[in-house]
Amino acid sequence: MKTHRTRHIGAVAVVVMALAAPATARADAVTDWHAYAGNALVAARQSPTVASLHMAMVQGAVYDAVNGIDRGHRPYLVLPIAQPWDSPDAAAATAAYRVLLGIVPAQQPALEPLYYASLAAVPDGASKEGGISAGEAAAAEMLAARTSDGRFGPFRFIAGSAPGTWRPDVPTFGSDPFAWVAHVTPFLIRDASQFRSDGPNALTSDEYATEFAEVKAVGDRNSSTRTADQTEQALFWGAEHGTPLLGRIIRTIAANQGLSIAQEARLFAMISLSGADASISCWNDKAYWSFWRPVTAIRLADTDGNPATEADPAWEPLLATPPFPDHPSGHSCASASIVANLQNYFGTDKVAFSAFSNGSATWRSYTRFSGMIKEIIDARIYAGIHFRAADEQGAIIGKKAAHWAEKYYFQPVG
Repeated sequence: MKTHRTRHIGAVAVVVMALAAPATARADAVTDWHAYAGNALVAARQSPTVASLHMAMVQGAVYDAVNGIDRGHRPYLVLPIAQPWDSPDAAAATAAYRVLLGIVPAQQPALEPLYYASLAAVPDGASKEGGISAGEAAAAEMLAARTSDGRFGPFRFIAGSAPGTWRPDVPTFGSDPFAWVAHVTPFLIRDASQFRSDGPNALTSDEYATEFAEVKAVGDRNSSTRTADQTEQALFWGAEHGTPLLGRIIRTIAANQGLSIAQEARLFAMISLSGADASISCWNDKAYWSFWRPVTAIRLADTDGNPATEADPAWEPLLATPPFPDHPSGHSCASASIVANLQNYFGTDKVAFSAFSNGSATWRSYTRFSGMIKEIIDARIYAGIHFRAADEQGAIIGKKAAHWAEKYYFQPVG
């Protein structure tokens, strides 16, 4: 099977409209279980960062199971014993279901009927049994590989008191219970610190004063300078859990491009595995720099040593500040990885799509993949929860993680 790519030909670019509504997605087990997995992880109250690790486990197993039948590309962990006529739908459903039971066993009552419905759609016989066997093998390999990988460890972000250092702040004054993501073993890259960022701007620099003034003005809860569209952007990308929002976009782009079930499995695995590494890298970088959030910086600006910044002890952001350090932005890391994977897979940036967010209850449209990450970078500033350097450097981490995956993994056989 040839790698699916859509490339520029001269000045002509292929454009696909991807409307991110679940009803437009083609029904197959890879697509169905991508959605089921995201829903199960959200139902289990996992943060977007933790969910990204577990989506990687699910999609990596699904890819190996389906690829064991298709055999068009190198496996991630294992090439299960399978025949070309075995059912990829049975393989995908089984791999996803078994990995999810290992991750969120409390979700079995919701997942089990979905699994049986997926199998019921496949005719009984050797093909079905072969697919189930491939899925079981891929799931078992994934669960074994991620045993003792650092998930759920004791690490927590360390609060400081010096100017520029992170400390819990309003509204929860909490500390991320999932900070252990910073020290989880990556899926594809060599080390969690491999893509260390340049770090936040020095407190006394002109660059810091500029980004301070920007977020203070446009990110204020009652900002007089933030436009209605900018407010919508902040809510669109910040008021809904990222797993279902981004999942809808990915699935519908794949469906509208007419990908085969094997091509879907490969694309979803590339996105999920490198996205997990982007999140791990991001959280490791947050722990390394431990930089304060805008709400802390603005309220304590009289301590930062920069004459160009002015404190406002009552300042509040548009959206609630997450309970972990500012630099780099987790949303930018993960989303930039998705964008770069889509660009790499389809061989072009010029793909138009529209998406709906339950957070803002609005649609937004883009003419290029890159338009999404550009908007997310700005949206986190409009929300009042990140400095620009955190967003831009987070996007660099995500892009590097995606390019690493393309260079070293998921290559065609031969």
